[in-house]
Parts: sequence; C-alpha cells; structure tokens
Amino acid sequence: MSERLELTGMVLSAVPVGEYDKRIVLLTKERGKISGFAKGARRQNSPLMAAAKPFSFGTFECYEGRTSYNIYQAQISNYFEGLSLDFEGAYYGMYFLEFADYYARENSDEKELLKLLYVSLRALENQHLPKKLVRYVFELRAMVINGEYPEVFCCTVCGSTEHLTGYSHAGNGVVCADCLRAAHAETLLESTIFTMQYVVATPLEKLYTFTVSEEVLEEFARLQDRFRRTYVDRKFKTLEILESLQI
Repeated sequence: MSERLELTGMVLSAVPVGEYDKRIVLLTKERGKISGFAKGARRQNSPLMAAAKPFSFGTFECYEGRTSYNIYQAQISNYFEGLSLDFEGAYYGMYFLEFADYYARENSDEKELLKLLYVSLRALENQHLPKKLVRYVFELRAMVINGEYPEVFCCTVCGSTEHLTGYSHAGNGVVCADCLRAAHAETLLESTIFTMQYVVATPLEKLYTFTVSEEVLEEFARLQDRFRRTYVDRKFKTLEILESLQI
C-alpha cells in the first residue's frame, strides 16, 4: 500500500477529468511540482471542491501512485479570495501561477519558489502596491531562484562595484561609469539599479516593502521585459492576455 503523505503547497492549475474528478498541479514544499487527482472534486458538497482550485494554499493529504498522486483531503489556509474579486489582480495572479509552473520541477527543492509565489500573491492583494511593480519584482526574483539572472552588483567589464551607471545588454549586466562607452551600454537611473539589487538580494519577507517612481518603474519594466526574453524560452498565455488588456 502506498505511503500516506502530507504536503504543503499551492494549486497552480486544475482541469476537469471524467465526470466528477479534477487533475491538479501542486507546487509543494516537500516534493516540488507534482500532479494529482482529486476524485469527486466536482461533486456538490465535496470536501475537495474548494481546495481543487488555483491559488488554494494549504496542506494536502495524498497517496503516491506510479505516475501521479491521489489527493483525498486538504486543509486550506488561504484561498486568496481578494484576487477573485479583483479583475486585474486575478489576471496577474494567474500569470504568476503559470510562471511558477514553468520553473518548478518534480522532486526538487522549491521552497523558495513557493514562498515567493505566496508573498507575491499577497502583494497583489495590497491596494497600495502597483500591480505592475509586483509583476516585475516577481519575475526577476523567480529568475534569481532559478539561477539565471543579470549581474546587478558589479561592472561586467572591469568588476568594479562603484559608480554603477548603466546596463550592457551584450554583457547581461550593469557597468560602471568608466566602462559605459566601451561597453556600448545604456545609462540607467541610480534608483533603477538599486531597485534591481534590492529585488535580487533582499529576504523574501521584505521583498514588497517599497515603491518606486513612475520613471523608475518604466525603466525597470523595460529592462525586465528584456531579461524575460533572454532567460525564459516560453510564451505565456496569461501574459498575452495581460498585455492585450494593457494592465
């Protein structure tokens, strides 16, 4: 008989299977990304009906099968109901789930990615934070967790950590004032460079404790769009919807 497992995680996606079941993808602290079947989750009054929905975060009890998991019970601590009441927030949130699904792997340590996803969804519910800023912070930090991201702390030409004033797309990193021309780099606002450094290095608990000016956000967004095209080899359906809606 299969061993009973208790996994902490979040539902990334859920699709109907058969007449009453659902196949869900979970990002878990213990097993990374897994696929599981929630039998009877589409039946009225099923205890799994609410749990087998995207954004549901909590503890999932299951048995491991040969190719997937069978989920039979769940205790959900956060449904992120605020996103369901916010048209813009819901689309951003679905994009975050798809982005996390892209990076996550089965049987790998995904605790940091799960934590990032959780705090980022919480940030989307914060009406005082621009959702566009939350999006670009989430993307860059996810890249950091995955291990592929631009150099933001020292000049990619000479290695200096002082007077960082530009960004070299050829070198995938910042450059100092002395190397700016030789590297054919674009000049950046000092606050933009500091923003990227903060996102890369700060503890996740403090990741969304700042805001930036519209000028800095615009520059950060332009750079991050380029980073995504450099480091991510997938087009996301939810991002296409976000961009079509211009939100």
